[in-house]
Amino acid sequence: MDVSLFFEIAFTAIGGLGIFLVGMRFMSEGLQAIAGDRLRRMISAVTHNRVMGLISGLAVTCIVQSSTVTTVMTVGLVNSGFMTLKQAIGVIFGANVGTTITGWILVLEIGRYGLPLLGVAALFYLFAKTDRLRYIGMSIMGIGMLFFGLELMKNGFSPLRELEGFRVWFHAFEATSYSGIIKAVIVGAVLTILVQSSSATLGITMGLAAAGVIQFHTAAALVLGENIGTTVTSYLASLGATTAAKRAAWGHILFNAIGTLWFIILFPVVTTLVMNVVGHDPDLMVMRDGQETFPYILRSIALVHTSFNVVNALLFLPFAGVLGWVVTRLIPEPTTREIKKLTFLDVRMAHSPSLGIVQSREQIFVMANAVEKMFGYLDGILAQPNGQPELEEKLLRREKILDEMQKEVSVFLGHLLGGEVPHKVVEEARGQIRMADEYETLSDYQASVVKSLIKLRRNQITLSEQGLADLRQLHQWVKDYVHLINAALREGQAATIMARARADGDHITRMMKKARRAHMQRLSNEEVTPLKSIIYLDILNHYRRMKDHAFNIAEVVAGEK
Repeated sequence: MDVSLFFEIAFTAIGGLGIFLVGMRFMSEGLQAIAGDRLRRMISAVTHNRVMGLISGLAVTCIVQSSTVTTVMTVGLVNSGFMTLKQAIGVIFGANVGTTITGWILVLEIGRYGLPLLGVAALFYLFAKTDRLRYIGMSIMGIGMLFFGLELMKNGFSPLRELEGFRVWFHAFEATSYSGIIKAVIVGAVLTILVQSSSATLGITMGLAAAGVIQFHTAAALVLGENIGTTVTSYLASLGATTAAKRAAWGHILFNAIGTLWFIILFPVVTTLVMNVVGHDPDLMVMRDGQETFPYILRSIALVHTSFNVVNALLFLPFAGVLGWVVTRLIPEPTTREIKKLTFLDVRMAHSPSLGIVQSREQIFVMANAVEKMFGYLDGILAQPNGQPELEEKLLRREKILDEMQKEVSVFLGHLLGGEVPHKVVEEARGQIRMADEYETLSDYQASVVKSLIKLRRNQITLSEQGLADLRQLHQWVKDYVHLINAALREGQAATIMARARADGDHITRMMKKARRAHMQRLSNEEVTPLKSIIYLDILNHYRRMKDHAFNIAEVVAGEK
């Protein structure tokens, strides 16, 4: 091959692919920003009803334009304990159906208008006065880039038809026999694993087909492989996660693998049906404006892609329980108890801020629950002043887990805020970073209380009955205070929480001062030693600081900070 021709093909095809991928991202981010809270409500609306789960997964994937993002988010929510395996399977079915919308967008025969569409939309994006118009322009600009990128790929691939070496090489992967079908499926799967985007490989497949480099049957087999390759992303997201998350990822793998298997077996029948529905030979070449075109192949590929995902979803939906049973047998319960903590917030979710913020919000709830659990441990520890080593160890271990959670949430939200993010998402992300820090600090003070009690025990110091009673009462007030604010966080009680938080917080401060005065009186009466006094006053101060940090969370919930 002539070197100059090679570089011309490579540069044009790679440039087209790059513009195509950026267009996918722009369209996705714009649609997410326009959808806003509606997108988040779709996620929260998932119920145990598998049909509603499918509809939710379909709708979300149509908006974010990526089944990868939807499945990664689903695995993350299962991992955090906020979505069950049964719910996740329905959402994954829907995500597979929703991803087919990309193919139908590319079927529209407006490739030559991609560049002007991109230009006009860019003006809206740059000069729009409102965020909504700006994001509408961003979405349309993304669509324009999709068509322009596909047109460039098609033009870049076109010379390959004239090269004998490439014709011979592609002939080895032609899906004219079952061995050729399997080879093409493997190529499609490997390419998708490398690119980590089935939409990108679908675009490449359509570009090759539109240029006449590959025929319909080969393109159809590549599409089947791409559906297998896309499952690797959810599998990677499940590594190191809980058993339930691993089961959700394997449910995705089995769904696509079994579907591909029976599609391969019925490949001649399926492709014949598709050709009959389209009504023309997909490989038919037509001269338009002096150029060779293949007007029916793109819709044929899109129809194969849609048929695969829709038919499989409808077939698997009644047997979702069976699939759940299979993956449960495949991934048995672990021999040791798992702690549902954040182990993996995939940075790929940062490309979908409206979904990423949902996942991180659920993790804030996990941190809130963990802090309340630690107060329960403290109940038992204070009830037995002589020591509860098992509860003390549990509390200190959970404090370390909250340290890791806080770091992971901060890193994840830092990535999320690095892109094109709607104002509402920015505000919520900042609030979540603040709350993660406050909950981690709350756990630090709880651990400090335990360490102080251990210090008393090691020095063989016993608290007086009155001092211990005051401490237990203060503990209960602070525990109830944190529970009140956590409930407001979960239920979104922004309008009413501050008045109650101020009143109850002032009451705790007065009671803490009262306990401090009583202790100082005991000290002046020489009823306590100086070391005992220092440790006891430290514990009182730890509880006061817990109240202060809980109040900071209430301010974030109310939108005051």
